[in-house]
Amino acid sequence: MTKLRISLINIHGLLKGSGLEIGRDADNGGQTKYVFELAEFLSQHDAVEHVDLFTRLIDDPNLSPEYAVPVEAVNEKLDIRRIPFLGRKYKPKEQLWEGLDTFVTGVVQHIKFHDIFPNWIHSHYGDAGYVASELSTILNIPFAHTGHSLGFHKRKKLLESGIPEEELEKKFKFTARIAAEEKTLELSEFIITSTEQEIETYKPYKNFGLGKYHAISPGIDTRKFVPYYHLEQDPVKQMEEEQRKYWVAETISKFLTNPHKPFILALSRPDRHKNLHTLIDVYGKDKELQSMANLVIFAGIRKDITRMPESEKEVLTDLLLSMDKYDLYGKMAIPKKHDVENEVSIIYRYAAEKRGVFVNLTLHENFGLTVIESASSGLPVVVTKNGGPSEIIPTCQNGILVDPLDVNEIKKALRTILTDENQWKYFSNNGAINIQKHYSWLSHVNQYVDLINENLSLSSGAGIKNQHYPNINISRLKRKVENLLVSDIDGTLIEPKLNNPGLKELKTHLINRTEKMAFAMASGRNLRLVKKVIDEEQFPVPDFIICSVGTEIYYTNGKDYILDKGWSVFLSGRWKREDVESRLKAIPWIRLQEDEAQNPFKISYYYDQEKYNYDELVAVLGKGWYKINIIPSHGQFLDFIPKRASKGNAIKFLCRKWSIPLSNVIAAGDSGNDIDMFRGAIKGIIVGNRSVELNHYQTGKSIFVAKSAASSGILEGLKHYKIIK
Repeated sequence: MTKLRISLINIHGLLKGSGLEIGRDADNGGQTKYVFELAEFLSQHDAVEHVDLFTRLIDDPNLSPEYAVPVEAVNEKLDIRRIPFLGRKYKPKEQLWEGLDTFVTGVVQHIKFHDIFPNWIHSHYGDAGYVASELSTILNIPFAHTGHSLGFHKRKKLLESGIPEEELEKKFKFTARIAAEEKTLELSEFIITSTEQEIETYKPYKNFGLGKYHAISPGIDTRKFVPYYHLEQDPVKQMEEEQRKYWVAETISKFLTNPHKPFILALSRPDRHKNLHTLIDVYGKDKELQSMANLVIFAGIRKDITRMPESEKEVLTDLLLSMDKYDLYGKMAIPKKHDVENEVSIIYRYAAEKRGVFVNLTLHENFGLTVIESASSGLPVVVTKNGGPSEIIPTCQNGILVDPLDVNEIKKALRTILTDENQWKYFSNNGAINIQKHYSWLSHVNQYVDLINENLSLSSGAGIKNQHYPNINISRLKRKVENLLVSDIDGTLIEPKLNNPGLKELKTHLINRTEKMAFAMASGRNLRLVKKVIDEEQFPVPDFIICSVGTEIYYTNGKDYILDKGWSVFLSGRWKREDVESRLKAIPWIRLQEDEAQNPFKISYYYDQEKYNYDELVAVLGKGWYKINIIPSHGQFLDFIPKRASKGNAIKFLCRKWSIPLSNVIAAGDSGNDIDMFRGAIKGIIVGNRSVELNHYQTGKSIFVAKSAASSGILEGLKHYKIIK
């Protein structure tokens, strides 16, 4: 069986091989850790050839320069590949939605340039799900998805809290997120969840029934999260651990009057949903509990609370005010930072050595990674019964489930574990043994790789959801292209008035072309009319279609015509369609074409050739005229499109994305709206039946003016450039 090349996509957050900044903010929590460790352990699997982890490139003076490295080799079989979009500064995930199509373009370009086509994609969170859906459609590569959290439930919860819908939409982009999640359910091969319960959270989605679901428990690095009584055999590692343990002890002890007592440990992001304030209320109101144990809360990483995001600032401020309210000075520690990569496991083990207990009172926990990390270290837990922990605790018998809002239930569970030595040992030993057995990354990736291979073997590599397309040319967009022929249609490929000279011979060449030759159609027509020509004239399906005067690009993967949304995003900059159309109402000698001739980036008119006045158009358009391309053609059609839009710019965009040298492109045309294709390194063919706008052109180094008309002229040009004999 062919070894797997897997692309993981995790767009937001901070990912690097030298240590994760977990807890830095809301975008750097359990998901980031999960994805990085999944990538690491997948790369160690015998059936995996290579893992590429795609994320956003960030070049921000406030962050490590490592995030600006385009390709970081983590190990021989794992790379982090960073794609720039929406600038270089670090941004929260909610601000990235508008740039995802640009990210798709960057990923395709990167994959093609480096020739690292995967045979499987796995997306994480809604934004990556959108990207994977697009990549899967363009490249015909199947994908799986892990949601981590869902927009439907977050939106519902925030609406119930009284925040206006308009404010939520502006901040969180829920419409885009939920639409992406629906599309992911429809197109992904399967959804990975952490628990069976988590599958239920997808039920409110319209496409729930279209999804396939597999619950595979996340793993932990069982080499790192070892029981508190584990001793390192390597003297150097033992010394490093002792140093870290000393740092942890010092960090915690400086807050406490009696640091030798057991402690109640909580470790999470400063998020209201994590319910840390309830834990402080329980502890603060119970003097007996205070006499038994100290309270230690690691709530993210902070330097200056006043500079933190508003929601995190509010949570941390409330924690400190509660500490003051209950006068917990000397009994409660709330350290400012910890090194997630090297110190979290030490914190758990240190707490276990002190005969402490770990607490997670999250209102709803999808899985509960901290629950299995602490348990693997031999630390008993008191944990929310809502969500994943309700499956972990019965399996591992390592702690007590509680209602996260029931103060008495929480207090009773804490007292039971802290006062009953036998119960403490029972939970501690069970956790250390059973977590290693049931929740290792090795077990996770073995199950996951089996699911991938099963899917690919049943679908000839295209994914089960695509298996009803037996004639698809999977390699169409993956091959190495040496030459690309781009031809206009009307008057160039076909000319019915002249009985389409050379058309039959050219079609034969195109049908029999090798994988090294790609074919694109470029036309002023819209997609529907281009497809009509393809069907009527029985053309071979082109690899690309540039239509509507260069304002739209489509790929053809053998079954669909796929709009390049990245091109649309590129065109939208500085283009104000409504304003342009409004200004042009002042021109009496133009008339709007029918609705089907229009699109968001093209305003099309008929015009009176005798009255045509370019200077009058410029004057009406005003100071923004330079942002607009004005394209007259065939003496009767007049198009207004963004300056960035043209057949020539579309060709350049395609070539960058698919790694085709511009010098290997041959473009054929017959009219004014083809002129832009003949600039730069592109080789041009002007057919013999050219319109008046091209009469002044002569054959030169990069332009060939054919004597023959239409397809005969294209054949003449291809022979001139030695593409065909």
